Amino acid sequence: MSFDRSIKIAPSILSADFANFGQEIRAIEEQGADWVHVDVMDGHFVPNLTFGPPAVKAFRPHVKTFMDVHLMIAPVDPYIEAYAEAGADMITAHVEAGPHIHRTIQAIKAQGVKAGVAVNPGTPLESIEHVLDLVDMVLIMTVNPGFGGQKFIHSGVEKTRRCREMIGDREIHIQIDGGVTTETAPLVAAAGADVLVAGSAVFKGGSVDQAQVYGDNIRAIRAAAEAAQ
Repeated sequence: MSFDRSIKIAPSILSADFANFGQEIRAIEEQGADWVHVDVMDGHFVPNLTFGPPAVKAFRPHVKTFMDVHLMIAPVDPYIEAYAEAGADMITAHVEAGPHIHRTIQAIKAQGVKAGVAVNPGTPLESIEHVLDLVDMVLIMTVNPGFGGQKFIHSGVEKTRRCREMIGDREIHIQIDGGVTTETAPLVAAAGADVLVAGSAVFKGGSVDQAQVYGDNIRAIRAAAEAAQ
């Protein structure tokens, strides 16, 4: 996939109808989603439990765009191979999830998939400075991970701006996850983010039978972000 900094909307299927994932994935893609974001939680690193590798493998045939798998699990290294084999296009691991983030990113790259590194709201950007030459994406959490529908943490805007400066001319995406709406998307887009994860803001009010609502929500977030870029 060629690199560009255009705004990409990555709906989180954590907010989808769990009984209808195949149709939900097809619906958001048909309505303009650029990526499909899969939030993996272990009930240990974060206080929630979601998708194992078999679930991700089941999603894969329905994803025609780009499957972005965000591992909120610790330890993370033992599961990288399973999620890669399940069909992830990108695997993102948290710098807080283990003692050796450099090794973790090497393990992701060894599987032939793109690698992302995530930082929680309380984690400084200095923690990822020495792996920027290895990663394809930095994920800045703008909520504490574990649940959808949380309020945006505004210190993430300045963090995004500083991350963009650190990246310089490297071909690295900046992804924002947490509280992304038409109000907050312009703030992070202006600061340098190009991939916006949105769960409730995309899925609210819609369904597979009313998929145009998803499209309206995606278009509104994209327009707000693009106007600020």
